[in-house]
Amino acid sequence: MPAARGSTDVPNLDSDARERADAYLRLADRLLPNWITGFYLVGSAALDEYRPGKSDVDFVAVVRRRPDPARLRRLRLLHVLAGAGSAWRSVMRRRSPISGTVNGVFVREEDLQVPVTRIQPLASHVAGHFRLGRGFDVNPVVWRLLAERGIAIRGAAPGNLGLDAEPGILRDWNLQNLNSYWRSWGRSTASLGPAGRVATAIPRTRMRMVTWGTLGAPRLHCTIATGEIVGKAAAGEYALATFGPRWRPLIAAALAHWRGERCDNLGGRAVQRAGEFVLEVVDSANELPKRRQG
Repeated sequence: MPAARGSTDVPNLDSDARERADAYLRLADRLLPNWITGFYLVGSAALDEYRPGKSDVDFVAVVRRRPDPARLRRLRLLHVLAGAGSAWRSVMRRRSPISGTVNGVFVREEDLQVPVTRIQPLASHVAGHFRLGRGFDVNPVVWRLLAERGIAIRGAAPGNLGLDAEPGILRDWNLQNLNSYWRSWGRSTASLGPAGRVATAIPRTRMRMVTWGTLGAPRLHCTIATGEIVGKAAAGEYALATFGPRWRPLIAAALAHWRGERCDNLGGRAVQRAGEFVLEVVDSANELPKRRQG
């Protein structure tokens, strides 16, 4: 399959991630010719943790200018068509249609050297959601990952973009994320109502939720404690070494599920236990001392 116009050879990139990124970029170039000047993979692909059938393809796209109304309509169409194409490729490979989604954020060339928390994203799309003027991935964690390990499919090497990831606020940003999204997730999950218990009785749904929380929150805890940006598998290993033995079966099962290995049946309260674990991760992170910079 031919690569997208202007794409570069990345020998260590997972072939499934590369195929999906190239297909997305080809479609984008047809709908929005000469608009995307830089296209960079972040997320699991950049962390060497991409798993076909489980991981999404996350990108940061650099564009020439703010979209006019015509380009904006085409950008919305890109979101719809790319999502349909990604779902079709997954189904043809006998995978879940929601796996391997291509998610990303669009920023202007002129904003690349602005401190990340002051950048106004042009747009973003994640799974079925398209947002204009918003993009969660324009944040200190993703910008640091982009600068240090981002994969250039098109454009200059990430280290030459002059990115300002604002390293001085990395800890506080992760704490805020834990205390808002993850604390709320932990509380609601630990106290599932009848409808939630019925939904999570399905083993696949149950393990998806367990894995999301059990491997997700420790990623932020690890960054606060060590300064490192890690993926889900590394976060699971970190959690096994950091948290008490009562959580080991839960963490080990989440890791096995993420890796596509056989995992133990955790029983009907597995999701609630994941919520309780996430709350412990959040509380622990708030007690971590500040690391000395440099």
